[in-house]
Amino acid sequence: MPPKDTPPRASGEQWRLRHGAQTAVVVELGGALRLYEVGGRPLLDGFTGHEPITGGRGQLLVPWPNRVAAGRYRFGGADLQLPLTEPENGNAIHGLLRWVPWRLLDHDEDAATVMVGTTLFPQPGYPYRLEVAAEYRLGREGLETTVTTTNAGDTAAPYGVGQHPYLTVGTDVVDTALLTVPARSRLRTDGHGLPTGEEPVEGTAYDFRAARPIGAQRLDTAYTDLDRDPAGHCAVRLGHPSGRYGIDVRLIEGVRYVQLYTGDTLGEPGRRRRGVAIEPMSCPADAFRSGTALTVLEPGARHVFRWGLAPWGDW
Repeated sequence: MPPKDTPPRASGEQWRLRHGAQTAVVVELGGALRLYEVGGRPLLDGFTGHEPITGGRGQLLVPWPNRVAAGRYRFGGADLQLPLTEPENGNAIHGLLRWVPWRLLDHDEDAATVMVGTTLFPQPGYPYRLEVAAEYRLGREGLETTVTTTNAGDTAAPYGVGQHPYLTVGTDVVDTALLTVPARSRLRTDGHGLPTGEEPVEGTAYDFRAARPIGAQRLDTAYTDLDRDPAGHCAVRLGHPSGRYGIDVRLIEGVRYVQLYTGDTLGEPGRRRRGVAIEPMSCPADAFRSGTALTVLEPGARHVFRWGLAPWGDW
């Protein structure tokens, strides 16, 4: 068993990983990533074990990331209604597993690995059964997260996945941080945060293909058409204003979109624009309705989603 912080904690059990100067903490509530730091310096704008999780911090987004308009969709010949978990916009948001306990599946101290999992049982609005496991692994290059989901039911199921970390490079606000997003297109959205189309970023305020300060730019924006290396990987980079260090969000497997959010609408005092949410996603908002990049998991089929955090420079 991994070392645990002493309960009770607002997010349940706390499972700590260490590798060299790196430390990470995964929590029981939602299997969320609470902390990641190098040499005692935080790279996540996360939360303490005694705080409730707010703003989606570090949470796993299963079986869909982002929003489903009005929580209504049609699949397999049935009209389905999800709970409206974003009532101010009339949407269902960020899946069904954020507020359930995840169980410890495995731990290897030598490999600095912890695996947690849960079962998504059939319920109103999502009558499908999924087995979900998330492995967090610290290594020489940083922290890697792999989410593996299997359809344990007897009918096909609609599926998407994402995760919601807020990154920081130690600045008081994100304005001076250097951002690089290797994406050629972004999704336009309406007042409810739902996609209305896709457009090239070239020549717009949303073009961060070359590193530049975020400035006063407000982002709650999904990017796609990602520029990948020969292995199919790419990375969103957040750098300190000095340019001497920062962190890469590596998009490794099963990631087709990435959401950038500067936290301008957060309701928590003192948390707005303090970190940048860089959210890898397998599909965009409203994929249950549009079908865009939606995964249809057949009975027994498995989906793998992998991304990582890689510090660089003189931390």
